[in-house]
Order: sequence, then structure tokens, then C-alpha cells
Amino acid sequence: MQITLSVNNPEVEEQELRLVTLGVYPEMTIEVLRSSIEAEGIPAPAQHLYHNGQLITDNTKTLQELQIADGDMLALHVRDMRGSGVDPGHREQAPRRRPAAGPAGGAGAPLAQDPELIRLQVLGDPALRAQLQRLNPALAAARIEEMIRQESVVENLQNAMEHNPESFGRVHLLYIDVKVNGFKVKALVDSGAQATIMSPSCAEQCNIMRLVDRRFAGVARGVGTANIIGRVHSTILQVGSKHLHCAFTVMEGKAVDLLLGLDILKGHQATIDLARNRLIIQGEEVEFLGESDIPKETEDAVNDEPTVPGPGGTTIGARSGAVTGPASAAPNPPSSSAPTPSSSRPTAQPPAASTIPPPSQRTFPESDIDKLLALGFNRQAAINALQATDGNVEYAAGLLFQN
Repeated sequence: MQITLSVNNPEVEEQELRLVTLGVYPEMTIEVLRSSIEAEGIPAPAQHLYHNGQLITDNTKTLQELQIADGDMLALHVRDMRGSGVDPGHREQAPRRRPAAGPAGGAGAPLAQDPELIRLQVLGDPALRAQLQRLNPALAAARIEEMIRQESVVENLQNAMEHNPESFGRVHLLYIDVKVNGFKVKALVDSGAQATIMSPSCAEQCNIMRLVDRRFAGVARGVGTANIIGRVHSTILQVGSKHLHCAFTVMEGKAVDLLLGLDILKGHQATIDLARNRLIIQGEEVEFLGESDIPKETEDAVNDEPTVPGPGGTTIGARSGAVTGPASAAPNPPSSSAPTPSSSRPTAQPPAASTIPPPSQRTFPESDIDKLLALGFNRQAAINALQATDGNVEYAAGLLFQN
């Protein structure tokens, strides 16, 4: 039978997560399995195996006794313990110290010298975790809890990639073709927006800028701020064959020409049917546009999104959480050295390349970087996260844990 190992090695920056398939048999002991893994270049003392979220500590048990079946996946975390070297003598000492964690007597001093062993014991034994918190509150400090949380985040990421990979894809927005005052416009359908918004350039194009009532000017506040130029109280919006009287708020600072908000959708009893990919408004059915028909300004806004490095050389969007494969960075060098006959390709590619140079352009205090390194992340990931959050250490740590 075969099992798959999901290897997580924080010490290797270019390959943090990889999959290894091994041929095994039900009577194989964990000790023999560790020897097989050691042939892959991972020392036995640094191997920490997990099955269904539980740390495997007994090397004498067989795969059958641990209920590891054909096709199962084990998580392998590669971490060198401080108190254990590579030589066999030290390998024998580490297991002897583990039973000493049970008594409350003199076990505190040796365990305090090996925080990695403490962390692994706490992860694999909930009863021991409660006992440590009760007998020695210092071991339940924020850093150990953060390390435990980080382990849960890694496990959660592995489970999501295995069982729910579609959650890492990017979902395109809902656009439809409409006509405003006889002019064709691609409108974004947003049931989360309170009012219908139009950009000044679209208002000029549709020849309704002359109807803007500037007495309704102001400032819109939300995630950011935007200037409201005014309001068009009534004009004709054509959806399919229906002609609807609608009001528009003309606002600056939006990448969308026209955003159909809740005032129109609710006022005209609209239904967003995602199963059929249609907008139904007063009995008229209009199909949502495909991803290739969405206005390019929306794609540019997505490409400008800051990213952080993910497992296996991938990059993860800081706002959307979308995962981009490592091959996407390959076309960047040729495009920068080419003579650029067309302006469309170079303008779309720099945002993807701009996620790499910033760490060398801007420096951050070593104390801030050390705080992120202490949480188990590599240096390059810490610098990229600080770059994406404008140097805020707390936001950078949250960003790294989320991804």
C-alpha cells in the first residue's frame, strides 16, 4: 500500500510544502517508517509525524495499529530540536525525557531547556497541555500559545488544500450589459452596496453629467473615502428589454463605471440566480458576463493586490486570499527585456513583478523582523509581509498566519 507525506520544512524557503509518496505495508513500525523518510534526506530526530492531527510518538506501533490505511496522508513537520543532535546517542535521550513531563517534581528544569519538545508534547496530548497550564503557568505564555496556533494554521491549510482546493481560486464579479440613456455600459451587480454609483467618466460618456445635482455632493466613507460629485435623480436604465427609471450617485475614486446597488435591485424586485448565472428583474432574465468580458480595470485592481509567499513557491493575495502558482512569475523577465511594441502587456505584468523588489527597496527594523522570525516564519516571508502591511508588525503576523 502507499501513503502520502505532506512535508512542511520552514527552514527551506524555496520549498516549504511538498508531497512525498512512500510504499509501505500494514505491519511496518513507525521506527522503520522514519528510516524510510530519512532516506529522503530528513534526519529522524527532526521528523514529527501527525495523523488526523495527532502527534505520533510511539515508534514501536505499526501502521495497522495506528489505523493508517492505504492512501492516507500524514503530515511531516521538519523541526530540529535544540536538545537533540544527529548522533544516535542523543536520539536515545529524547524519548527518555518525555515521560518525565508527567510528574510535577523536578521535570520543570530539563523541559524548560527544550521548548521544541514541550511544544510537540503539548500539541499531541491535550491532557498534558491542561496540566502544564495548571502546574506551570509560565509554559502557557503567549509565545507557546502562538506556536500552537501556528501549528493549527498549518494543519488547517493542508486540510483545505486537500479537501477544499476550490476555496483558493479567485471568483470573478457579477457584471451585466445595460444601456444608460442609450449608451452601452458594463454594470457591476452588487447587492452589498446601498446606492447605485456611477463614475464621472461614465456619466460624461452617457451624456448625463449635465443632470448632476451638485447640492447632493459630499464625502463617502467606508474602507476609504471618495468624493461624491452629486446625484442624477432620474434617467433611463435599459436591462434587456426593460426600461427602468433609476437614480445614480456620481462618485469619484471607483474603478467601476456603473455599480447597481440595493436601491435598484430591491426597488425593482430583482433576483440574483447564481445557479443559472442570471439576473432576473421584473421577469426579464439577463445572463451575467463571463470572466473574459469583465472590464480590464477590474483585473488591474486585482493585479495591484499585495501578495505574500505561500507553500511550494505560490503567492497568496493579501486581500482576496487567491493562490497564484509559481509559474506565473516566469514570464516577467522576458517581458521587461523585450522592446515593448504593445503597451497592453507590459502594463499588466509589472504588478506581478513588483511584489519581489520592494524588500530590497525598503528596509525594516531588525527587531520587527526578529519578532516574525520568532513565530516560525522565514526571513523573506517576514519582509514581504511587512512590505504588504506598511511595516505594521501585528498586521504582518496576522497576514502570515491567515495564509
